[in-house]
Amino acid sequence: MSNRSSNTAAVPEAKSALDRFKMEVAQEIGVPLKEGYNGDLTSKQNGSVGGYMVKKMIEAQERQMTNGTSQF
Repeated sequence: MSNRSSNTAAVPEAKSALDRFKMEVAQEIGVPLKEGYNGDLTSKQNGSVGGYMVKKMIEAQERQMTNGTSQF
């Protein structure tokens, strides 16, 4: 087990790209996510952003593994 916080990027250099990706996904699925505090959103709304991010990352990795591109 790692001592790393669950809110810490495994690759710190990717943090800004992940933040942009999160905002794009939120906009795409209609969740009013904003920079900073988002405690006014429901767990369902926040969870849907994270879940959809994972779905898109898995799809991109599958494409890359089958010699496609890895664009989100």
